[in-house]
Amino acid sequence: MHAPISAKKQEARVAALQAEVESLEKELGEHEDAEAIVKKHIKLLHRYNEAKDATQILIGRLATLKETTIRQIHDDLDLRDSD
Repeated sequence: MHAPISAKKQEARVAALQAEVESLEKELGEHEDAEAIVKKHIKLLHRYNEAKDATQILIGRLATLKETTIRQIHDDLDLRDSD
């Protein structure tokens, strides 16, 4: 069981949390719509994935032309698995 927290400590905790909320709102933008931000992020991820897919197709074609593996092309171009 938790020890009771004094009213003074509770007030201090609430004040700290309110300050954190205010700081995060400033960072995000006070009147920014969280749903709009998420939609924009998803759209950007979709564009990134399309570009990455197109790049992988080109790397595959390059590997075919050079008669080598995709892994070798990745190594030649210093591409990491996380890229």
